[in-house]
Amino acid sequence: MNLTMLLDMVVEGMPDRVLIGDRADGLTASELARRARSGSDLVRAADAGTVVYLGGNGPAFPVALFAAASVGVPFLPVNYRLSAEQLDDVLGRQAKPLVITDSPERVRGMAAVTLEEFAGPTAVAADHETEPADPDPDSIAVLLMTSGTTAAPKSAVLRHRHLTSYIFGSVEFASAEESDATIVSVPPYHIAAVANLLSNLYAGRRVVYLDHFSAADWLHRVRTQAVTHAMVVPTMLARIVSELVHSGVRGPSTLRSMSYGGAKIAVPVLMEALRLFPGTGFVNAYGLTETASSIAVLGPDDHRTAAASDDPTVRARLGSVGRALPSVEIEVHDPDGLPCPPGVVGDIVVRGPQVAGEYLEAGSRLDSAGWFPTRDRGHIDEDGFIFVEGRSDDTIIRGGENIAPSEIESVLTEHEWVADVAVAGIPDDEWGQRIGAFVVVKPGVRPDAGVLREFVRGRLRSSKTPDDIVFLPELPTTPTGKVLRRKLVADIDKDAGAPEATRTPVL
Repeated sequence: MNLTMLLDMVVEGMPDRVLIGDRADGLTASELARRARSGSDLVRAADAGTVVYLGGNGPAFPVALFAAASVGVPFLPVNYRLSAEQLDDVLGRQAKPLVITDSPERVRGMAAVTLEEFAGPTAVAADHETEPADPDPDSIAVLLMTSGTTAAPKSAVLRHRHLTSYIFGSVEFASAEESDATIVSVPPYHIAAVANLLSNLYAGRRVVYLDHFSAADWLHRVRTQAVTHAMVVPTMLARIVSELVHSGVRGPSTLRSMSYGGAKIAVPVLMEALRLFPGTGFVNAYGLTETASSIAVLGPDDHRTAAASDDPTVRARLGSVGRALPSVEIEVHDPDGLPCPPGVVGDIVVRGPQVAGEYLEAGSRLDSAGWFPTRDRGHIDEDGFIFVEGRSDDTIIRGGENIAPSEIESVLTEHEWVADVAVAGIPDDEWGQRIGAFVVVKPGVRPDAGVLREFVRGRLRSSKTPDDIVFLPELPTTPTGKVLRRKLVADIDKDAGAPEATRTPVL
């Protein structure tokens, strides 16, 4: 199977159902296919080897994705916030790129077409002389740039078979009601945007795009479009919760399902979200770019059971990412590559038909048994619930002791002052690394670093007490909510030697 066949199935089964945009004037399945077919004519005319999408959320995104598939060339959505130098680097790696963008001046010297010219209503041609391609399932469907939070970004390869394996293994065809709608506010260059589009189209659920996220706009869009499903990253969910608390209202009653993922969420934020959305089923989805989206989920029943339980083991599962999907295997391995017993921390690995684990620049990273190293550290409990402690790169080695930042972060988020926190290792001549806690406090709080240190010391051993506590107005993150720990460490290194009061903003 390939993506063009997936779209053909949707067109055949639901030709007149509105699947992209507002119900009143959105694109039906048939119209989406027609526009993608016209877009493919432009791709062929440009003799493009790659279709690059440099734009925001909107109907041009699915049109461009399926246009590229119809020609049999890779589709690469790119971060529109890249600097000129970064964009030149990314485009310079591509084979004869055709760039679809509303900023053609940013790609001078390369073939470019505007979003409206490529995917707007006037772009639809009456006739098509060339039949759409039937890509080999093993050919490249999508390229995605990794976030590069701990290293230089790489081009992750997703072949048609990886994406279709994920869809067929996790979504039932035409299972959505015609009135169902999902809101997508994650940026188009993230795997969640690609996977959400494909899975909702296959289910027959209308996709409503929100280009620029704000909690107020998100809530307004959910209410006016009677949205039933949503996917957000934890930073978005935290802002939605804050907006509802400030407004003194509960979440929209139409919302039946809310999935979140991409980064760790503070349990107090999640508990408040469960209170504010009493009729909504929450899903924590864990996946990677290299795995074509989700590989584990913590479902609605898991959330409700854990939140209501007095058993510490069961309640702790609110901090897990759930259990592996039936279509994949997930294990935790020790340094020798052997499975760890339940509860023992090691390296999380995954294998299955949706797992690509491949980069243009570095080739496949699957081992001889087909396991892909996620570079996440964690453990699995007796009942198969997976706990992610953080990236292996994030582990702090202080005086020879390995310390997981997530353990300290979890304690600090329990303090009434703390709205958000990230912990990272800071280079130190004596200890190798010292522990830095970067804290965002709630409005109106005048924090005291000594109080927070004592709070941690009272719950963890003294070697895990932060050496430095830096108060910030907000944490630097990627648009998908991943904390940029390298930036935090780099910023504190720039101020090395300065007294703490100098580098701690007064709030």
